[in-house]
Amino acid sequence: QVQLVESGGGLVQPGGSLRLSCVASRFPFSTYAMSWYRQAPGKERELVAAISSAGGTTNYADSVKGRFTISRDNAKHTVYLQMNSLKPEDTAVYYCNAAYRSTWTPVFVNSWGQGTQVTVSS
Repeated sequence: QVQLVESGGGLVQPGGSLRLSCVASRFPFSTYAMSWYRQAPGKERELVAAISSAGGTTNYADSVKGRFTISRDNAKHTVYLQMNSLKPEDTAVYYCNAAYRSTWTPVFVNSWGQGTQVTVSS
């Protein structure tokens, strides 16, 4: 069964930074696009950032453009999300998943990890 393990969240003040990591296993990581999603209380899960299998193409939600950077290390089966200039509205649980390259929608919809909580507050 696919495994996705997110880490790196925490409590940070507005304007601060965090780096999230997601270690993936039990599927051919280097052949899949990967994405980060987030879900805030009372809201649906939304796409935050995505990256193609080789890392040459990225896609960002308008709300995070210029502040977040997605990257990956295929040798380590890991995808990262560098989050800078954090805002209170970035508060959410962040998840990773493989993504369909054409739509950036999640592939393994029944195999979400536990997510990592990001809280931006003074």
